[in-house]
Amino acid sequence: MGKTDKSLNPLLRTWETPHNIAPFSIINDEHFEPALEIACAETLIEIEQITANNHAPTFENTIEALFKTGQLLDQVISTFYTIAGAHTNEKRDQLLLVFSTKLSDHNTKIYSNTELFERIDSVLETKKLQNLNNEQARVLMLVHRNFVRSGAALKGENREKFQTITRKLAEIGTRFSQNLLSDERDWFMKLDNKNLETLPSFLVQALNQAGKDRGINQAVLTLSRSLITPFLQFCSDRALRELAYVAWTKRGANEGDRNNVKLAYETLKLRAQMAKILGYASYSHYKLDTEMASSPENVDKLLTTVWGPARKAAIKDEAILSSLMRQDGIGDTLRAWDWRFYAERRRLRDYDLNEENVKPFFQLDNLINATFKCASELFGLEFSPLDVPLYHDDCRAWTVSRKGENIAVFIGDYFSRPSKRSGAWCNAMRSQAKFPTKQIPIVVNVCNFSKVDNFLLSFEDAKTLFHEFGHALHQILSDVTYNIISGTSVARDFVELPSQLFEHWLEVPDILEEFATHCETGETLPPKMLSSILAASTFDMGFQTTEYLASAFVDLYLHLEETPDDIMERQDQILQKLKVPRSIGMRHAIPHFAHVFSGSGYASGYYSYMWSEVLDCDAFAAFMETKNPFDREVAQSLEKNILAAGGSEEPAILYTKFRGRLPDPSAMIKARGLDE
Repeated sequence: MGKTDKSLNPLLRTWETPHNIAPFSIINDEHFEPALEIACAETLIEIEQITANNHAPTFENTIEALFKTGQLLDQVISTFYTIAGAHTNEKRDQLLLVFSTKLSDHNTKIYSNTELFERIDSVLETKKLQNLNNEQARVLMLVHRNFVRSGAALKGENREKFQTITRKLAEIGTRFSQNLLSDERDWFMKLDNKNLETLPSFLVQALNQAGKDRGINQAVLTLSRSLITPFLQFCSDRALRELAYVAWTKRGANEGDRNNVKLAYETLKLRAQMAKILGYASYSHYKLDTEMASSPENVDKLLTTVWGPARKAAIKDEAILSSLMRQDGIGDTLRAWDWRFYAERRRLRDYDLNEENVKPFFQLDNLINATFKCASELFGLEFSPLDVPLYHDDCRAWTVSRKGENIAVFIGDYFSRPSKRSGAWCNAMRSQAKFPTKQIPIVVNVCNFSKVDNFLLSFEDAKTLFHEFGHALHQILSDVTYNIISGTSVARDFVELPSQLFEHWLEVPDILEEFATHCETGETLPPKMLSSILAASTFDMGFQTTEYLASAFVDLYLHLEETPDDIMERQDQILQKLKVPRSIGMRHAIPHFAHVFSGSGYASGYYSYMWSEVLDCDAFAAFMETKNPFDREVAQSLEKNILAAGGSEEPAILYTKFRGRLPDPSAMIKARGLDE
């Protein structure tokens, strides 16, 4: 009934809503596919108008003209992927495959448009005559590079192969993600009262809520990280811990048509072929060519530098935890499902920190206000609640302003639910830009916190909240002309700098004293507990660093080497060569390594978190050198040179402008407590 009629499809209309936020309440799943068809067709017509221009190619009539195209398509895509990632259903799962395939075909038509690429090439060749400013010169380079890396300069058979590979990769990545979500959504384990006896009350509440979410009048353990991690920490029943851990680590590796191993293998083969067609020695060389690290050798050097101290610390901790397990009369070797349980016991012994006693001080609403307070102190931002319909009742929105001017909309979607994929992320429904018209960003933070009374967070959950808000600030404070370099549109190993840097403010004593208050008594965090929390900031860091590095090495080597026939066997070989302790599993094994195989974003790029951590430890030191974590002069420099600048210059240049130099890994190794 007119689903192809633009006037009847809300996705295709101009939105007369506050700040032009998507009118979620009137958007139905049936609107998406026809809207995608129409928006893609309109974009291609807009492209044809550029290539039909008889005037000599210029930055204005080619590059800026290109940025004027596809605005309707952006509106459709951003709305769909925001909803599909955070609140999916069977229809949206089907649409994900439709979108990935059609968008791959659509992008191929643009990148293979010879006339368009020739115009872009011509603008680049004559750029000295174009009178471009620095930002425009950077944008021109990026547009040209994107086309080349997307196969625009290829001819004949190689072009056809590249296009086929691109299409297949888009489809496989979507299937990988859907298989993982299905495994996470379908598995659960019922728990009786006896199973709950040794668990802290906050976890029992969360498990009961998980049961209610599934229509079960009983406590239920699901594969949500917000449940699995504390269950492994507190469940005294070793057999139950093993069941939970095995289910968690078998995501994507179960028998049947959901098995992701074959999909990961196909992905690696196709990526290697793609890189070869473009003239690179490996996919890793292709991917890292545009990153701050620039080469696989530089990544390997960083990971190896940290691996030695991390493994040494992990082995030392393993011996301590094994001793604690023997005290329970268990003569078996410490296993991966034992580590968190005995680490929690050790944390209580060494730091007098009990998660059940600590968690009541970390209320979600208080911590959201803490992030806002930090943003206010550092950058002068104000957050005001915004009452608008969103895609789920759990979501809430705020307008972000400074000196009376609205500069962004921030949306928070914090709670776990079966319809949401695992993890936490930040996405922009609309990026900041000044061309072709001024637009303020609409930024979404998505988390998977347990929805129980008082909405209490663990300290790690609180770090996640601050981390994602750091990404949001990168979008909110963006101040560039073109959205191709807006906000988080930077090198992958630079994008985690703002997010990981912002985590440091959670540990600022003034912030904890003001916002860490008891959910029942209102008592502020006791000084002794505050001291213990800060003292324990590097606790179990050998384990955390080792499980992360194991995944980062596997990601790097699988994309650097020729694809082996048995990628799981190769994963085991890498772990054996590294001598990863048997009691520590990978943070992400191949079948559930969504960062790497659900899309290309972190492919050969999982190292990025550590690369950025080298930067963030040094960056926070800039504040601490002033003895004021809210020093406005340093904050202004951070905003100007990092947060507002987006991708307007190379990351090394931006960081050097902020800090005066580039850092080395020593500060990061020390911050992790691995220098002992």
